[in-house]
Amino acid sequence: PTGKGWGQRAYPTPHHNEHANPNAGAGKVTANGINYHGGPVLLGTTNAYYIWYGNWANNTAKAILEDLAAHIGGSPYYNINTTYYDGSNRHVSNAVTFVKSTMDNYSKGTALTDANIQSIVASAINSGALPKDNNAVYFVLTSADVNETSGFCTQYCGWHTHASITGLGDIKYSFVGNPDRCPSACAAQATGPNGNAGADGMASIISHELEEAVTDPDLNAWYDRRGAENADKCAWTFGTTYATGNGALANM
Repeated sequence: PTGKGWGQRAYPTPHHNEHANPNAGAGKVTANGINYHGGPVLLGTTNAYYIWYGNWANNTAKAILEDLAAHIGGSPYYNINTTYYDGSNRHVSNAVTFVKSTMDNYSKGTALTDANIQSIVASAINSGALPKDNNAVYFVLTSADVNETSGFCTQYCGWHTHASITGLGDIKYSFVGNPDRCPSACAAQATGPNGNAGADGMASIISHELEEAVTDPDLNAWYDRRGAENADKCAWTFGTTYATGNGALANM
């Protein structure tokens, strides 16, 4: 099957990606419409889980990105998603809880396939490192020495999908790579406002994939005629920003 959007490749597992930065040569979707296609949205509080894959020793990303997940719910930014609803007119809530994270020390090596990402998520749940949660998004966050071989840095910076995993039901999960591997493609600026350009680039990608996983969890709810989901519509457009002490631009 083919994942929605961008028309770049057929995915072994259907998923929808955040395209690499158009300033690095990728195209932009310009269609304005976004429509409901009948599928579910995530309702109530969405729980977020992180799987820190690879080597994150002495990296401030862990504190930065766990803080993001703990506070994005309730924010004016995330409130955008409450305009989306299901077939019973039940709206997405402006509520996210960061529940837990776990570490994965290269269980699948440094060259990951789409199937490996699903396996990493399933293993984290089946081992008890993370709980089974069907109203959640599980993020596989990879260190800069790890590649996702289906197109990280060249066709996408991150993606989300879902899968019916034996014994676990329908699990929503996301891959987010470290833009330190390819800053020109997956980071908006060379210096991040938190002093960690890779982590700050990942903050943008996590936010992108989280809101798409909530409004289009099974890839059959909200997207436009080209397959672009809500965060795709404003990808790489950051609105009003301010300069931080280190000269980087920032906003929520």
